[in-house]
Amino acid sequence: MRVELSFQKILSEALKEGGEYADLFFEQTQSIVIICEEDRIEKVIAGLDIGVGLRILLDGRTIYSFTNQISEEDLLDLARRINRVVREEGEGRVIDYKRHGAAPPSPQISNSLFLIEKHPKGFSIGQKVSVVKRANDVARGLDPHVRQVKVLYRDVNQILSIANSEGVLIEGERTGTIFSAQVVSAKGDFVQTGYEAVGGTMGFELFDLHPPEEVAEVATKRSLLMLSARKAPMGRMAVVLSSEAGGTMIHEAIGHGLEADLAQQGLSVYSKKIGEKVASSLITVVDDPTLPQKRGSYAFDDEGVVSQRTLLVEEGILKGYLYDRLTALKDGVQSTGNGRRESYQHKPIPRMSNTLIVAGKMKPEEIIHSVEKGLFVKKMGGGQVNTVNGDFVFEVSEGYLIEKGKVAEPVRGAILTGNGPQILKEIDMVGDDLGFGIGTCGKDGQGVPVSDAQPTLRIPELVVGGQEGTS
Repeated sequence: MRVELSFQKILSEALKEGGEYADLFFEQTQSIVIICEEDRIEKVIAGLDIGVGLRILLDGRTIYSFTNQISEEDLLDLARRINRVVREEGEGRVIDYKRHGAAPPSPQISNSLFLIEKHPKGFSIGQKVSVVKRANDVARGLDPHVRQVKVLYRDVNQILSIANSEGVLIEGERTGTIFSAQVVSAKGDFVQTGYEAVGGTMGFELFDLHPPEEVAEVATKRSLLMLSARKAPMGRMAVVLSSEAGGTMIHEAIGHGLEADLAQQGLSVYSKKIGEKVASSLITVVDDPTLPQKRGSYAFDDEGVVSQRTLLVEEGILKGYLYDRLTALKDGVQSTGNGRRESYQHKPIPRMSNTLIVAGKMKPEEIIHSVEKGLFVKKMGGGQVNTVNGDFVFEVSEGYLIEKGKVAEPVRGAILTGNGPQILKEIDMVGDDLGFGIGTCGKDGQGVPVSDAQPTLRIPELVVGGQEGTS
């Protein structure tokens, strides 16, 4: 995004009435969404959004405003309006005006962390519609029990510029593509749904890794498998979480609790526990936006802080939290580069990127073989977590019984219930594999792209909700 503006002039205007820090977030986003339902292309939505967010940090608080008028005079007017708010907030305080000003910008260009091999801009709408139709045709043709198919394609290209009062001026581009299939199968009145999604910070090379036919087939077979599965047993039992299950458990059970704003407000079970044992000594947790092609990856965060790998838990010991600039100021530390926002219309807050449990040393088949009777979770569904106490409830979208150390028949309707911190302490086997899942994480009314990962894990005992007996 090339906008000829005096960043120093605008930021200095914003800080005239005080404030420790100010920044400007320029965003130009192009996106295309294609949805196929009812065996036809229902929606093709192409959009372009351009805007700027202006923020001031004052006494541990955020004053934020945004506009889609991006001339210098419009932004100076926005700065004047926001500093009037600062003046009202600061009535009665003595302000050292010399302390409040913007340093001259020092430009940096930071392109995507990774080369986009097949940029979506190089492909026509027709080519994008084609991959959606291919997936739809495969899903509908696999089995007569298939009743509904929904296929979604979405690509997003962001061009960003971030300038702040400390003299940072960083520019770059982010490109992401996602593709998903949702299939509903029915036998009489009995209905089951299968879902599969792939994506990352990449373009059409996504379909070299995950052909649309393959995505559709996985979703369809999942729905058909659960259609023929018996109801899951209920009670306390050993549970093996496959690496294919995705990182829902790590994301919800510990990830949100390690975001610094929740920890500082006492809304996390991990508040004030740095240096304490919070998990099994087999568990190491990191957040890493530098990973190639993952959905939560970025070269710099939405405050212009260069991305980094952050160690959160090391061999069971809590080492730190995920910080943006504001929470870092409050704790007297450096930002970890986790200040993220949905768009220029939102202020940045601490968010996860790619969060994972580091792989261990055991073979997945050894872990399964160690269980006499239990549940094997191949794919997790949705769930809820109370970040204050860590209690969770997760659905299992694809699960199997384990009998005498072997994966046996499929079961449906399993629900996992427990306490995240307690479960993390009880995990006693960690596989040498690692599987990623993708999602859009919601918090404070904002959604941002993330991925989560875990190796195969054994939990010796967990409450499984389902159906007593068999069906």
